[in-house]
Amino acid sequence: MMTFEGSMTALATPFRNGALDESAFRALVRQQIEGGTSVLVPMGTTGESVTMTADERARAVRVVVDEAQGRVKVVGGAGSNNTAEVIESVARVRDAGADGSLIVTPYYNKPTQAGMVEHFRAVARAHPGFPIIAYNVPGRTGVDLLPETMLRLCDIPEVVAIKEATGNMARAVDLLEKCGDRLTLLSGDDFTVLPFIACGGKGVISVSSNLAPRMMADLVALARAGDMAKARELQVKMNNLHRLLFIESSPIPVKWGLHLLGLFGPEVRLPLVPMTEPQAAKLGEELRLLGLLKR
Repeated sequence: MMTFEGSMTALATPFRNGALDESAFRALVRQQIEGGTSVLVPMGTTGESVTMTADERARAVRVVVDEAQGRVKVVGGAGSNNTAEVIESVARVRDAGADGSLIVTPYYNKPTQAGMVEHFRAVARAHPGFPIIAYNVPGRTGVDLLPETMLRLCDIPEVVAIKEATGNMARAVDLLEKCGDRLTLLSGDDFTVLPFIACGGKGVISVSSNLAPRMMADLVALARAGDMAKARELQVKMNNLHRLLFIESSPIPVKWGLHLLGLFGPEVRLPLVPMTEPQAAKLGEELRLLGLLKR
């Protein structure tokens, strides 16, 4: 079963006049591949998938797959709080040519741990042999996929990895204790890439790498190679960028940053609104300090 590791980018989605800006999306894909990103992840939280239609999401994944041309892997976001809808979304992701799917824990419903197991089991049963990355982000979903539950998910061959976004290093160790090498552990938190890898992780699904793909790829590579001193320098160097990218609801700041870098416009869909001026100025200055934006 295919798995995924390294520096993986949760792609932001460019809009122009309310529609997917395909040419800008392709430019972002090229920038990511040239910057050393190993896996592209469209249609996650950063991609504003929740305000896109099923057809738009499928089209976005297809554009990424087409532009990537097999040079890197593509994992399409397919999460929902409706299991039947997830099954349909995974079918669309698979038909679009993606290598796997990212499935967030069901939100709003607040399922029990047993309910989450059955959720993933139903999706896997509907799509045998198609890899799933489970995504745990309690701050957005209201539920926490516990290590004991991940151990139960290890019985589902299609579940190959977990994107763990609690920011809790004890959680990373608990997952390693429970699941060992059965699952690939991926950080879902840019602030903790280095310590997460030190605790057994094999990569990150990153927001910041939209803006700094080479820097994040280098950080992950150094950490995985055991060069902790150089990796620590990069982790600290990027820390304020991570902070600023979450100073307003993500992906508002990262889309503003991509706008400043000339990759695409800052357009977001309601209920999100563009970044406020004081915060936008701080982000622009940080991009200049990192050498990503010319003065």
